[in-house]
Amino acid sequence: MRARTPHPLGILSAVLAGIALTAAVEVGGAAAVTAQSPARRPAGESLAPYAPTPHDVVDRMLTLAGVTKRDVLYDLGSGDGRLVIQAAKQYGARGVGIDIDPDRIAESRTNARQVGVEALVEFRLEDALAADISDATVVTLYLLSSSNLKLRPKLQRELEPGTRIVSHNFSMGGEWKADKVDEFTDSNGSTRVLYLWTIK
Repeated sequence: MRARTPHPLGILSAVLAGIALTAAVEVGGAAAVTAQSPARRPAGESLAPYAPTPHDVVDRMLTLAGVTKRDVLYDLGSGDGRLVIQAAKQYGARGVGIDIDPDRIAESRTNARQVGVEALVEFRLEDALAADISDATVVTLYLLSSSNLKLRPKLQRELEPGTRIVSHNFSMGGEWKADKVDEFTDSNGSTRVLYLWTIK
């Protein structure tokens, strides 16, 4: 009995199926690697050590800035995202948190999802000195005096007139006097100072 010769189309189908399977495995493997790869810290300097702003101070900063749902709030050095998240939760404001630490950005995104404001907020892994902040109507800071001085030319150059800036505990230097200073005692008994400037 003569052996049956495989049909050419059958051979071609088998070859194509093998190629497709190999490609799927390679793509799936690449996706898995991508999903597991941690975010890399961007180039740039840290402008302050991580020190979360107490929640009652957050509320006071938002009040001083006069935040409304029409605002776009940028928090430079946003940490766990609490200020941006509270602005969205309490006022319906859109917000952008910028931080150089990938762990803080991941934490912020989780926190936003937990309170249901992820549609209003965005967290960017960026160097605050290099970030585009031109669409901000409110900017909040809890950095250091030296960092504020580095940011000052950027704030004055990029922000539109009427944009409000609120800094927790640190001024912008004597040459740029605050429009308003709010000194108070927080819920833990610590003295806090908030500075407000409005871009002219």
